[in-house]
Amino acid sequence: MSATALPPTGTTARAARGGVRRRRLRIAPYLQAAPLVLTLLVFLVVPIVTIAVVSFWDYDAVRVIPDFVLTNYEELLGSAVTWKTYLNTLRYAALAWAITLPVGFAVAYFLAFHVRTVTWQMVLFLVCTVPFWTSNIIRMISWIPFLGRNGLLNRALIDLGVVDHPLEFLLFSDFSVVLAFVHLYTLFMVVPIFNAMMRIDRALIEAARDAGANGQQILWNVILPLTKPGIAIGSIFVVTLVMGDFITVRLMSGGQSASVGLMIANEISLLHYPAAAANAVVLLVLVMMMVVAMLRIVDIRKEL
Repeated sequence: MSATALPPTGTTARAARGGVRRRRLRIAPYLQAAPLVLTLLVFLVVPIVTIAVVSFWDYDAVRVIPDFVLTNYEELLGSAVTWKTYLNTLRYAALAWAITLPVGFAVAYFLAFHVRTVTWQMVLFLVCTVPFWTSNIIRMISWIPFLGRNGLLNRALIDLGVVDHPLEFLLFSDFSVVLAFVHLYTLFMVVPIFNAMMRIDRALIEAARDAGANGQQILWNVILPLTKPGIAIGSIFVVTLVMGDFITVRLMSGGQSASVGLMIANEISLLHYPAAAANAVVLLVLVMMMVVAMLRIVDIRKEL
């Protein structure tokens, strides 16, 4: 009976090294993604899960009681004040979006198609970011001496004879809140739209012009469709930021208006943490539904 032939030692070693190399190649992508996954788990998933758990706890005037109750959601969703506050917040988000979109599109269009050199594009873009070099609160407070009853704008209008008496609605009103939102968040609309416009192949525009299309037709049929991913990203930024904002509403409305973020901040100041957590969960669900709706309208993967 002949013995089974064993492979040479060198061949066995090479096969073993090849198996180890293949295993390393399979594990490498997971090791590369591990830091990001760990960061998302620690700073995103764990806080959201914690808020969701606390939203079912009970509380009284002085303490938070670990429990499982639906009282927080029942009181939240059963209150007419809550629905009015959410509708008011949605109104702020819609108005801010409706104003920042055309303004951001116009600024991005000018930078992308009317500024010829990259150097001047970057210079003008940096000029747009100058307000972000200071705190949001300082930028909001700067509107008060401008819009106040005896502010610069009212005095200018009276001196020019446009009005006979100061305009009361300019400050501590919904007008001032929306104006502050537009001032704060327009750049979040400009950046993604500008990025999408810079990716447009200029040969497409030249081809449309050679085919006889005028400027308005090129804008509507070429530039706008190719800019939709940037518009979607900017819309997500603006809407989510406005929905969660509270300090702008508090300062610019003079305490005369409310938003969901301000309601949550007030509940936290009263140590009503479970109620605030329940409100935060409802707000998160609402914002996620809005984002999903936007993503179904526009394929954002083209931008990413």
